[in-house]
Amino acid sequence: MRLLKPNWVSHEGKPIFSIDIHPDGSRFATGGQSDDAGNVVIWNMGPVQDEEVEKDENIPKVLCQMDDHLACVNCVRWSHSGKFLASGGDDKLIMIWQHSKFARPSSVFGSNIVNVESWRPASTLRGHLGDVLDLAWSPQDIWLASCSVDNTIIVWNVHKFPEQVATLKGHSGLVKGVTWDPVGKYLASQSDDKTLKVWRTLDWQQETCVAEPFKECGGTTHVLRLNWSPDGHYIVSAHAMNNSGPTAQIIERDGWKATLDFVGHRKAITVVRFNPQILTKKIKKDSGKSQQYSCCAIGSKDRSLSIWLTALRRPLVVTHDLFNSSIMDISWSQNGLELMCCSIDGSVAYVNFTQEEIGHALSKQEVQTLLEKIYGKSLPLQSNLAANAASQIIESAALLNLQQKQKEKEKFNDLESKSNSSMKVNGETPFKPRDKQIETKTADGRRRITPIFLAPQPEIGFEEAPLPFKQKKIEFASSERQSSIQIEKQDRVTGPGIQSSPSQSLQSPPPGSSLGSQDCKTPSTSDPHKTTEAKTPASSASTAVFQPMKALVKTPTKSDKSKSIPAPSTATTTPAEKSVEDKQKEYHRAKLASGLSLKRKIDDRRPGKVGRPRKADREAREAERAALNISQPISTPLAPDREIVRHVPVPSDLHLPVPTMRNHRTNSNEMISLADWSKLGKGRSDMPSNEMSSLADWPKLGKGLSDILGKAGDPGSVALEVENLVGGGSHKLHKVRCVKDGLVSWEQVMTSKINAVTGSSHVYGVSCENHSVSFFSEGGRKTLPTIVLNSNVSILKCTNYHVMAITRKGSLYVWNLQSRRAVIKNECLASIMTGSDKVEKTSLTADGIPVISLSNKKSYTFSIEMATWVLVNDRGDTLQLCSNHHGCLPTGSVNMVAGPLASLQANPDRPGHKAAGMLGSSSELKQTATLSHLESQVAVCLNIKSASEYRFWLLTYVRYLVQEGFETQLREVCNDLLGPLYRSKKSSSWQEHVLGLNKRDLLREILPIVGSNLRWQRLYTEYQEQLESV
Repeated sequence: MRLLKPNWVSHEGKPIFSIDIHPDGSRFATGGQSDDAGNVVIWNMGPVQDEEVEKDENIPKVLCQMDDHLACVNCVRWSHSGKFLASGGDDKLIMIWQHSKFARPSSVFGSNIVNVESWRPASTLRGHLGDVLDLAWSPQDIWLASCSVDNTIIVWNVHKFPEQVATLKGHSGLVKGVTWDPVGKYLASQSDDKTLKVWRTLDWQQETCVAEPFKECGGTTHVLRLNWSPDGHYIVSAHAMNNSGPTAQIIERDGWKATLDFVGHRKAITVVRFNPQILTKKIKKDSGKSQQYSCCAIGSKDRSLSIWLTALRRPLVVTHDLFNSSIMDISWSQNGLELMCCSIDGSVAYVNFTQEEIGHALSKQEVQTLLEKIYGKSLPLQSNLAANAASQIIESAALLNLQQKQKEKEKFNDLESKSNSSMKVNGETPFKPRDKQIETKTADGRRRITPIFLAPQPEIGFEEAPLPFKQKKIEFASSERQSSIQIEKQDRVTGPGIQSSPSQSLQSPPPGSSLGSQDCKTPSTSDPHKTTEAKTPASSASTAVFQPMKALVKTPTKSDKSKSIPAPSTATTTPAEKSVEDKQKEYHRAKLASGLSLKRKIDDRRPGKVGRPRKADREAREAERAALNISQPISTPLAPDREIVRHVPVPSDLHLPVPTMRNHRTNSNEMISLADWSKLGKGRSDMPSNEMSSLADWPKLGKGLSDILGKAGDPGSVALEVENLVGGGSHKLHKVRCVKDGLVSWEQVMTSKINAVTGSSHVYGVSCENHSVSFFSEGGRKTLPTIVLNSNVSILKCTNYHVMAITRKGSLYVWNLQSRRAVIKNECLASIMTGSDKVEKTSLTADGIPVISLSNKKSYTFSIEMATWVLVNDRGDTLQLCSNHHGCLPTGSVNMVAGPLASLQANPDRPGHKAAGMLGSSSELKQTATLSHLESQVAVCLNIKSASEYRFWLLTYVRYLVQEGFETQLREVCNDLLGPLYRSKKSSSWQEHVLGLNKRDLLREILPIVGSNLRWQRLYTEYQEQLESV
């Protein structure tokens, strides 16, 4: 036996709480505390095993250091395959680390350590509400068990991280140790409640509870790391007492008897670890037959380590005062000859045995034969049983057929994913060939080679475990194989740069012009008619200005404008051409000067003024400021410049901002247009409600107008153009026209100034300052008489045949113009708003349901059936923040499906990130909160009639019920979807469809989810037979 303590294995003097040797024996991991976070370090095993390797400065001792944990790391465990490293800590997180095969050596920030290997977190498991103290991988790496100070054990599905298979509740104290039965039938846990519990993997229920050996225990230890013997006969526990002396209690599998123990330590046992091999040796010299036995290492708070053989009554080795403090963890190598242990004093120890000392290990085949002889041949668990929780007996043929179909579907998906993986990057198929290089020529004869697509390989996620770390440098050799890339020379001339679209709008600036810091370049081959119009400012002033629809969705910022400055052109021009360009630039400078806001002009004049302004100038300035008093959109209501007036609204005392129009030029006409909504296609039922927005967005465009006007002339585009104060007589009219593909489709005139327009592929709406709203058909025909509201329109929305209007007094109206009826009549927003609230966003679904979002993070809709306001979403809702349903989302689903509800909920992919802080350590409260949140989501989707989101949340709700074991709610859902089996004379309230979805088709989707857990196989069989009989 050889014993040593490598002093270079240290966490800079901080405690080391866990240690584990990799299955290949080339590296080991430690977990503990660093200066300001948790620390996981992967070390090279070679310098520990060989003194010459330790002295070689070219061989690294530290392979990788990871500081991703936010608090102290309490446990590190390698998977049996060596592919994963699991770490759990005081930050309530479990990180699954995987080797990155393409990463290069890198330095650790703030230190001189160089990471020779790169290990990255492949998954982060969130589910515990307290510190994670111990981890254990099941046989064949099907499950991962974790225990915590929240009194629970969580079993994770390794093949579908972060899916939770079960949450085991029953301990009344901190759970400080877990271990697996080597044949996969049981899981054992030990807690501060002075009990050791054994759980069945068949149904995750408690098999037995052992309490007698722990009744005399006083005080506590940091961990209680129990362990199961490799032959499955015994569990050896930590911190037991016998006649007031500390022992390691032996609990036999046969009847769970606790009659034997390991004695001799002076203080409480903290950790027990069995040698992974079943050993054989001639114990008695006079006996000619070898004896099979196990080897167990025990660590204690008395700083000593003892090694026991189950064939001997006394310990094989006892080392006293090995550390300065308590032993925290022990790990054996896979060959069973090496042992490492760590202490809270921040040091580790290494013990090396010979086969003569400890015995010879049985081969894998001999171990398998022995276990089959003891426990039967059905021992090995199949990986596809991970989701089913255990190898349970299937009772019905229907469930057997379901499993066979799921297997075939998984095989097909695997083959399809493998065939597409080589041609995909980030889930998308490349648009260029990978084995062909295209070569063309430019106009001046230079070669132009199209870049070839090379798909990068994933850094993590591959199936192989990392190779054993080699002490010697790897030698590389070049390959003489020729490249398989073919060169295709094409006889065509390509021009430099990207050619833009030749289509321009009526107000597109001439070529070479610039507008301030934002230049707009157009092709040199423009329409001659447009060029003529551009050269005459007078004619340009009388034309209407087109504003594309997309501009109203997002207002350009200063940073966006500065980024859009194109590079100066290098083309040469003749003097004649230069004179034309100079004229065009002068024209645009004059146009830009006239287009500046009046406020900018006033500010520019002020430095030239000295002294007190004259009365005439002051009156003119006040008139100009009054003209600029434009109401902002409903998301930013107007407020006085120097004081804030707060009042509580009453149903008749709301004053929402009203949109008005001001043109960016200083002429007498006021113009605006909305475009680009019809590109989505006529008649689309899922068209966004904000495709045509209010005119209040127009002044926001500013200098960015020139960049977007060209889209109004694109094929298939539609624009609404408004021109107020038309005509030269005493009576002014106000015109609205529809422009399709650059041509005027229809025109209408109003007697009052127009302040808002909207439209869809079926109807158009126009509101005026005299409180009126008019509606027109697709061809421009007035479909209804002019509607008069109680005040000016603050916001106007349209989707399909539905139109929504919110007035200045806060009244909500929704009309269905196809059926010519009012859906919502004069409902006041004062019921949901306070004096300080603002309307941030409004939308109208395809079914005519309004959704109003306020500045208090709440969103509401009006229920027509219930005749009341309904809370749709609250971004500050505790249930939403603490819901732990994310492990039940469909496979491959990262975020929610698109829909009106998903657009309101921020950060849907942050699973339960505030659950611990808000709900404490109560797992029952977290479970109830998750159920309440999922039920609310299903109910809201029904109210806003979002079929896709209703299906998504219903399936997620069912997965959570199946996972947590709520049979009553599960039966309610199935009964509602199944409906009555036989027709009766009595009228039934059950409807066959919900939101256009067939209920029994939904039940057919739900039943495979129920059948995926064999715990519910009888429930699955019951409803499957009834569904087939209908």
